[in-house]
Amino acid sequence: MKALGGACLLVLYSATVAGADTPSLGYRIVAKYPHDIRHFTEGLEIRDGQLYESTGGYGQSQVFIKDLRTGRTLRQLNLPSAMFGEGLTTLVDQVFVLTWREGVGMIFDRQLREKRRFKIPREGWGLTHMPTLGGERLVMSDGSSKLFQLDPATLKDTGSISVTEKAYPVERLNELEYARGEIYANVWMSPKIAVIQTGSGQVRAWVDLSRLSSLFEKPASWNASEHVLNGIAFDPESGHFFVTGKCWPKLFEIDISAD
Repeated sequence: MKALGGACLLVLYSATVAGADTPSLGYRIVAKYPHDIRHFTEGLEIRDGQLYESTGGYGQSQVFIKDLRTGRTLRQLNLPSAMFGEGLTTLVDQVFVLTWREGVGMIFDRQLREKRRFKIPREGWGLTHMPTLGGERLVMSDGSSKLFQLDPATLKDTGSISVTEKAYPVERLNELEYARGEIYANVWMSPKIAVIQTGSGQVRAWVDLSRLSSLFEKPASWNASEHVLNGIAFDPESGHFFVTGKCWPKLFEIDISAD
């Protein structure tokens, strides 16, 4: 999502990302890979060993398929200039992409050819998918403490998950990734990832990635208030996560402990 005034940031951060009594999961950095500093990352996912990425910004929003470890672009698509690209997920042979305030989602094939559009009745932030008793569901965030489930065939709402920590709502949920039976969520303007139980919506743990931004040289275009941690992709082959931030020069492969 977008930047916010500095005075407000401190208040929002302390109010929504506390986690004093919630466990923090450890991790180790496996490797670092190049990431294009022009890409304002909104969605990130790994599919068949390739990295799918959506980026934001009016007149700058794009969808990419990249080589996972070199960052080389294999395919790319420019979204209409009036659309601000947001979360992305792939399901079967389709690529779903949200927009921020345009009330529109788009579906592409794996070659990034547009197939159809659908309406979304809220802001679009993050997107993933997960199995449920009713079948596979898309899961989207809108910057609130709720996650919304959509039927991928009808694109209609089928339910929602209220995300809490110790009974308090966790606001500003952004980029999402379903992995290891839970949802991993970026929290906008926070260096932490929330690990959310899909049944209860409870934040089981946090992953504090605050040190990652100190591990690369900042480009001349760096804006600390905007270029925040965002983007979580899980690689089922290695069991590792790949994380980055908006306009970061690096993509990090990390191994997050399960407990």
